Amino acid sequence: MRYDLILFDNDGVLVDSEPISNRHLAAYLTELGHPTTYEDSIRDYMGAALHRVHDLVLERTGERLPADFDDVFHARVFAAFERELRPVAGVEGVLEKLAADGMPYCVASSGSHERIRVGHRATGLDRWFEDDRIFSSQDVGRGKPAPDLFLYAAQRMGVAPERCLVVEDSPLGVRAAVAAGMDVYGFTAMTPPEKLAGATQLFSNMGELADLLV
Repeated sequence: MRYDLILFDNDGVLVDSEPISNRHLAAYLTELGHPTTYEDSIRDYMGAALHRVHDLVLERTGERLPADFDDVFHARVFAAFERELRPVAGVEGVLEKLAADGMPYCVASSGSHERIRVGHRATGLDRWFEDDRIFSSQDVGRGKPAPDLFLYAAQRMGVAPERCLVVEDSPLGVRAAVAAGMDVYGFTAMTPPEKLAGATQLFSNMGELADLLV
């Protein structure tokens, strides 16, 4: 294999959380007087940390979201995760292959540590990700599209950026990986391929990834 570390985004790549999360985000913003469709949420916020939601609402309306916005949103989404969340189809086979091959991997997500762990526990993916394999935008000053998170994860895992491959499904994540000097495979299950045009390679079915990594 031509890489020494595989960095996975979490939402939409490991766990099929984007439909759940964006449905609840759109509904909550609309409830607060900021009309948002599911499609709006996917376009504006998919792959981003929650601070982007605060920043865009303030920029567009001049109004700040409530102080408890993050807590209320997380409570709603985590409850939905417990009921509905599933692993992305095919990802367990990819993780099994990486483990069998002794290939280092980790998760580098815009989501909080709590969100990552809740999702992994709900789907059974927690068995693949010990604490030292989990990195969040909480760990760095800037989230995606800044390269900070990917660079931090690579540094902690002891691998040079040019020896890393990122697996991403959002335009913000692809931009972050490119800015970090890493190759990036764009997963197009939910994202139109043209929006991931900066990726090293595109794929539409997670089952394909194991073969692409050979």
